[in-house]
Amino acid sequence: MKKLPSERTLRSIISSLLLLTSWLAQAQPTQPDGSSGFVIDKIIAKVDNYIVLKSELEGAYQNYLAEGNPASSYARCGMLNRLIVNKLLVAKAEIDSVTVSDEEVDMETDQRMQMILQNSGTSPEQLEQAYGKTLAEIKIELRDQIREQKLAREMTSKITKDLTITPAEVKRFFNKIPADSLPFYSSDVEVAQIVRVAKVSEAQKQEARQRLADLRNRILSGENFNELARKYSEDPSAQYNGGEMGYVGRGAMVPSFEAMAFKLREGEISQPFESPFGFHIMQLIDRRGNEYNSRHILISAVPSANDIDRARQYLDSLRRKIVKDSIKFDVAAKEYSDDQATKGLGGYFTDQDGSTRISMREIDPVVYLAIDTMKVGSVSQPMTYRTEQQKDAVRILYFKNKLPPHQANLKDDWSRIQSAALSEKRDRILDKWFQKSRGDVFITIDPEFDSCNILE
Repeated sequence: MKKLPSERTLRSIISSLLLLTSWLAQAQPTQPDGSSGFVIDKIIAKVDNYIVLKSELEGAYQNYLAEGNPASSYARCGMLNRLIVNKLLVAKAEIDSVTVSDEEVDMETDQRMQMILQNSGTSPEQLEQAYGKTLAEIKIELRDQIREQKLAREMTSKITKDLTITPAEVKRFFNKIPADSLPFYSSDVEVAQIVRVAKVSEAQKQEARQRLADLRNRILSGENFNELARKYSEDPSAQYNGGEMGYVGRGAMVPSFEAMAFKLREGEISQPFESPFGFHIMQLIDRRGNEYNSRHILISAVPSANDIDRARQYLDSLRRKIVKDSIKFDVAAKEYSDDQATKGLGGYFTDQDGSTRISMREIDPVVYLAIDTMKVGSVSQPMTYRTEQQKDAVRILYFKNKLPPHQANLKDDWSRIQSAALSEKRDRILDKWFQKSRGDVFITIDPEFDSCNILE
């Protein structure tokens, strides 16, 4: 299985998924007579060989409206400007020989295809039928999107690599905002967690190994590997690829998976083996140098009720020490929590700007319901939940603070204001770069958008 994506990659995945979902939303299902039902699209801007489609702009604008923002021709023009800047970034990356590896693009494409299948609510066949495209065609279009996004990010990083912002600049940015235009924030909270993932007992692991051993025997007896993968594998991508992973190079998969691929002979099926994702059987399809193609079936070992109860008891004991002040919550989180995203921060949840003060509107609904019954300063009893990696776990929450609704100020909202100031500074740098670099490429914009004055 592929390595777990970083938080930065996850944000990129979600962003791309929203864009593709918007594109799909504008497409009409295939008509009963078999004809395509897609809305006729058109090119509204071109930057050298890179194009901006009207559907791209409409998709971004619909997402903007879906977030509760008012209709605005100014906002639409701003989005078109951003799309054109992104295309210029990609075109200039090509001119300046800025590249991204095919391996990176392929890995991210596979991850996003899995997310699309998980979130579409339909089978792969239904998705293909509804939108008149095969999964392979959707994947190719998505791959092109991802490649452009990664090139744009690389080029942006190159342009803004020395970008920093001082406290004085943050204060000047804040002081330029008219008092009646300062944002008003709803209640903010500071909440931390300590997580204990339920450790799977050996008996549960053995059960998973046995299920895979039985499937291996069925394959050796003549049953089809791909069909069994579609039916039994817990890897979501198996629903459309039959467990086949495609050609990947060294470093693309987690070490245990890769090691098995280079150990097997072509056509050989492994015995059950373990990875961070669960247990697998693998068949090596082909190997060429440092690349290989394989298929696999994944079965996750599920914690028993006793396994979960052991995690609960562990946190209950730790909670008593925290309540007695034998150890501080943040110290305990750094030392004992299993959640990598929060343990380094003393267990605290953070918003997209890195602040530990999170709006009640943005906090996870499950956490919101939990702290709604807690007093500020208290630590919850252990509670079971599913992690983002869909693992059974137990956690305790610390409700440190709750701030009343307030108008933005430097004392309470420094991280938010700093992030906004940095973003504005980045935009200024990119705008200067755009004005300087647009002469290096050929740019045309549909007359429909002349009022946006993008090239003036």
